[in-house]
Amino acid sequence: MQQPSGYIHHAKRVLSLGLPLIGSHLAQFAVTLSDAVMLGWYSVEALAAEVLGGTLWFVLFIVGSGFAFAVMPMVAAANAAEDETQVRRITRMGMWASVIFGVAILPLTIWSEALFLGLRQDPETSALAADYLTIVGWSIVPALLVMVLKSFLAALERTQIVLWVTVGAVLLNIAVNYLLIFGNWGFPEMGIRGAAIASLTVSTASLVVLVGYVMLVTPQFALFQRLWRPDWEALAQVFRLGWPIGLTNLSEVALFAASSIMMGWLGTLQLAAHGAALQVTSAVFMVHIGLSNVATVRAAQASERRDVQGLRDGAKVVIAMSILTALLTVIAFLVVPEFLIGLFMHPDEPDRAGVIVIGVGLLAAAALFQFADAAQVMALGLLRGLQDTKVPMIIAAVSYWLIGVPVSYGLGFTWGMGGVGIWLGLAVGLAIAGVLMMVRFWGWSVRNTA
Repeated sequence: MQQPSGYIHHAKRVLSLGLPLIGSHLAQFAVTLSDAVMLGWYSVEALAAEVLGGTLWFVLFIVGSGFAFAVMPMVAAANAAEDETQVRRITRMGMWASVIFGVAILPLTIWSEALFLGLRQDPETSALAADYLTIVGWSIVPALLVMVLKSFLAALERTQIVLWVTVGAVLLNIAVNYLLIFGNWGFPEMGIRGAAIASLTVSTASLVVLVGYVMLVTPQFALFQRLWRPDWEALAQVFRLGWPIGLTNLSEVALFAASSIMMGWLGTLQLAAHGAALQVTSAVFMVHIGLSNVATVRAAQASERRDVQGLRDGAKVVIAMSILTALLTVIAFLVVPEFLIGLFMHPDEPDRAGVIVIGVGLLAAAALFQFADAAQVMALGLLRGLQDTKVPMIIAAVSYWLIGVPVSYGLGFTWGMGGVGIWLGLAVGLAIAGVLMMVRFWGWSVRNTA
């Protein structure tokens, strides 16, 4: 039987690797959060437009991030096997796949207004969102490259630099937002377009810093030498593992994107409240994402060593930490929801009270899916560490799109529950995904590793 000290050892390793990753994900999210808060203080209309435009950008970004997520377990396994050549090949082709994807989807961000209008969004909100995307869309390539390099460094357990670069990105984003959204210190008042310029600036600056760090600290991998030369075999490996991850990400993120579209049908106040509540829930989700990244790296290392007991015990520890986070989140959502929603608006905003009332109901619904959301993201991280991605992709598609979206629509509109009904549908989809993915990990993948 596993001794307590064994679990303590796993907990120490998880925290050592995980705390900087959690911090970096929270900091990365704080870039988006600062946009939402500062635009919410600028105007409710700008906040609603950022929710709409930012949702489309994030959907595209998270699909492309599938290749970066694929880099993490593959590099972790290659590094555990001391195969520097394979580490270099996989990371380079992860960058190739990310650039190809980023260039391919640029037209969707440049000509997005027609898409929003086709989805029956408010014309004024659609125009503002399109203005935002016309600028911020260009940040997709540097943002995806940053994700690849972060995955590379996380797989090597060099997570401190990932944290500090991301913290610097938050501070830079806030500073540029302050200058360009509100027109301070003699700069032009650009509103939502100023937030877009800030995001583009931050993504580019983060990429430059990370490239410099990788060249200086990990010269043995020579990542950027002859980067222009294709490696078709490694590119195929990254693609085979990455595209199911990208589509799995799409299934979940598009579930929330669909909820944003449905909230937009209810009105601007509902969409603004949804945006604020979604930012709050997403902030907590970053903790689970950080733990999930740890699960991926540790599972990949254990798999390479054929250490089934270590895989099981490490999984128990990281899942327990995620459950504790979910419990604390539920308490916060039920005890201080008014405070959390109120952070996103100026105290003198005329619609503040109305948005808070709607947002409180949404956070109550969000409390219902915290454990389910934690379960599915932890299972995904563990399965990716074992390079098991295709079945989770199918589970996600069925849970979110064949079940979650129809239930959201039915509760929200057919049964007239409005925004709360839409969010309860999210809870149903996430709960089913969480159960099925945990069954997949414990019932098949662990046994298959032995």
